[in-house]
Amino acid sequence: MALDKFAFSIPRFWAILIKEFIQMWRDRGTFAMMVFLPIMQLCLFGFALNSDPKLLPAGLLNYDNSPFSRTLLKSLENSEYFKFTHILNNETQAQTLLDTGDIQFVVNIPENFARKLQRGERPAVLIQADATDPTAMANALAAASALNPTVLDRDLVGPLQPLKGKLAPFEMRVHRLYNPEAITQYNIVPGLIGTILTLTMVVMTSVAVTREKERGTMENLLSTPVRPIEVMLGKILPFIIVGYIQVVVILASSKFFFSVPIMGSLLLLTFVTIFFITANLSIGFTFSTIASNQLQASQMSTFFFLPSLLLSGFFYPFRGMPDWAQSIGEILPLTHYLRIVRGILLKGNGLYEVWPHLWPIIIFMLGAMTLAMFRYTETLD
Repeated sequence: MALDKFAFSIPRFWAILIKEFIQMWRDRGTFAMMVFLPIMQLCLFGFALNSDPKLLPAGLLNYDNSPFSRTLLKSLENSEYFKFTHILNNETQAQTLLDTGDIQFVVNIPENFARKLQRGERPAVLIQADATDPTAMANALAAASALNPTVLDRDLVGPLQPLKGKLAPFEMRVHRLYNPEAITQYNIVPGLIGTILTLTMVVMTSVAVTREKERGTMENLLSTPVRPIEVMLGKILPFIIVGYIQVVVILASSKFFFSVPIMGSLLLLTFVTIFFITANLSIGFTFSTIASNQLQASQMSTFFFLPSLLLSGFFYPFRGMPDWAQSIGEILPLTHYLRIVRGILLKGNGLYEVWPHLWPIIIFMLGAMTLAMFRYTETLD
């Protein structure tokens, strides 16, 4: 009898094996997650993410259109880190574009640059950098600072030949804006508000509603005359309050533990956050109408959270990703919310600078709410 415990039957083992495969195949949701989640990770880490972004958008303030300045600008472009997308007329325009995040750098070539260079006075070229994301601009600034001293040698001919030497005949000055010391926490900690809200709001809503379906309490709810919009708002509102509590905790920790500056309006941040939280809750609600159990709801939430985290610019510079990945990232609300939070806290942005990133969140929110309502109505039927 004791030996029977260790007896191994290949037919029984084969039957169990077949049964498990059949069960796995029948659970289409779990099976799809097991197949597509690794493929998605492979594509994101293999093709989309890049910690060394190049061709970063830069504005040009050129007050000295001379052969020397043109050669210098060409050498910056040849470094492959700078792409001059805006020709600027004044410093106010440059500051506005830096505030809105449309450009990463402003290269300022002063008046009389050529004349001072010919006199041997080593005129300064100023590079203003948006340093809210230190990783994104670090290599570009290093490339600019290490520009070859011989870059102007071809233009230094005749009586200017003595200017050729170990030192470049000009000085490259870098001014880091919004985060002068390039402190990583100033970029990461405000971003945590968006990532934590995305994770908790989507997961909490999808699992909570799916749990009601599993326990049968949803059927009781469906038997009442309550309308879908009433159910949806009733379930979303408590999570909105929880979301705001999370925001307060993270903001307080940012200020007192990490000394993150708060340059802008907290009232504006509070106003914007309601749209972001609602967008995530609507996605969670939609998942709950699709999932048949809590495991599937969690898996769907992961399927949404992973690209949100990796394609939003939280870990890796957004501009370092290929165009197709940036296009996906632009759809996700976390991408825009990160820009809003960092803009308000580090740059002191107002509604004018925030609006270009707020309306995509509102559009996403309305789309997600419509889909959630449509799915919930189908559940009623």
